[in-house]
Amino acid sequence: MTISTPDAMSPDTLRSLVEADEIDTVLVAFTDHYGRLMGKRFDADFFLADGLDHGTHGCNYLLTVDMEMEPVPGYQFANWELGYGDFHLVPDLATLTWAGWTDRTALVLCDLVDDGGGVDGGPVPVPPGPRSMLQSQVERLAERGLSAMAASELEFFLYDDSYREVHDKGYVGLEPAGYYIEDYHLLQGGRVEPYVGAARRALRRTGIPVENSKGEWGRGQHELNIRYADVLTMADRHTVMKHAMKELAEGMGVAVTFMAKPHSAEAGNSCHIHLSLWSGSGDDRANAFVSGGDGDYGDRSDLFRWFLGGWMANVVDFMPFYAPTVNAYKRYTDGSWAPTRIAWSQDNRTAGFRVVGHGSSLRIECRIPGADCNPYLAYAAALASGLHGIENRTEPPKAFVGDVYQAADLPRVPYTLDQAVAGFRSSELARATFGDDVVEHYSHFYEVEVAAWNQAVTDWERQRYFERI
Repeated sequence: MTISTPDAMSPDTLRSLVEADEIDTVLVAFTDHYGRLMGKRFDADFFLADGLDHGTHGCNYLLTVDMEMEPVPGYQFANWELGYGDFHLVPDLATLTWAGWTDRTALVLCDLVDDGGGVDGGPVPVPPGPRSMLQSQVERLAERGLSAMAASELEFFLYDDSYREVHDKGYVGLEPAGYYIEDYHLLQGGRVEPYVGAARRALRRTGIPVENSKGEWGRGQHELNIRYADVLTMADRHTVMKHAMKELAEGMGVAVTFMAKPHSAEAGNSCHIHLSLWSGSGDDRANAFVSGGDGDYGDRSDLFRWFLGGWMANVVDFMPFYAPTVNAYKRYTDGSWAPTRIAWSQDNRTAGFRVVGHGSSLRIECRIPGADCNPYLAYAAALASGLHGIENRTEPPKAFVGDVYQAADLPRVPYTLDQAVAGFRSSELARATFGDDVVEHYSHFYEVEVAAWNQAVTDWERQRYFERI
């Protein structure tokens, strides 16, 4: 169950806004494997009369398509032989809110349900549905009396070209919104404020609390940070944020990208994810990573150690959920601010895992995911790994002190998506967590991406081989 934000919209509020002619459209949405919002635009009156209680249906091929929306053979979940039927989009009304980046529009996120998929012929969550996969890990935490709080730090590049101009240029020769490295620069931040400020305001109108925005370590690169929340709400906010920022850019004639490494000479786009576990409720709610002791880990609890140990030990098992594209692995370059090795450290940005905060703010920051990750899958992987650590009392290695980039003896993140998929497909933990069918489904999804890359002829190849080979 998501935690409603103060600006969340009740069905009664939506009905009043529709009657006052302030809203006439409702976006009914879910995410595909890539984390893109899919769904329908409902007439608001029809949504209130029918969609509010019954949701809608969509073709299940949407969990088998490639980036170009072509149905891909080889999936057991949905295929031509099975006729590409429907799944049920069931609105989670706790996510109902304004779509603050556009006019007269509300938004609701949905869970994917197979109406007759249960053992008794009843409804069940669609197994490879990203949101359902995260919910299953949230439920495992709840069985232990725990919940997770999370935050995504999303970076992006901003261009003065429109998306259509970027396309017509063949994605080369683009005009970045900045012309020097602008990390924390308020002057350069002021130059892009017409877009970035509009994005902050649009997110706030959407019920997504904004903390700040800042320049990043690339020309035209920025970061916009939104307030932490329970992990499912955070994944929802992360997904809506990316969609909202793209639609806003489209309307303003500029372009943003969240691809992990858009330029070889620039920093990559990361999605640092922050997690902490909490116990209790109400006034008794407390950060479960904190203890009253002062041992080797100071005031940090056994749960903290074991969760960190499990998360670190199982990075390779779920690596495609953190880095889902061929491009993502080009971000992992020594000295680039992206982590290349699996280590943890106290407030050290060269480490894949950075421990920050004290007391109730104590949390683990994983710097491995790129901005191209699907947040539901990345958070599901993190929780599954941490829970495995708790269940097996997995001790983390000693905290690393120094430059992790220079530590050649530490385990490294995979070099390619191909390597990452092999680790995921062979993972006993991934299969025990999500089931063989889901692991095979996602392995096929990532392998199709690898095959597309292997068959592509790039500009780099032509520049290197056309004349000189």
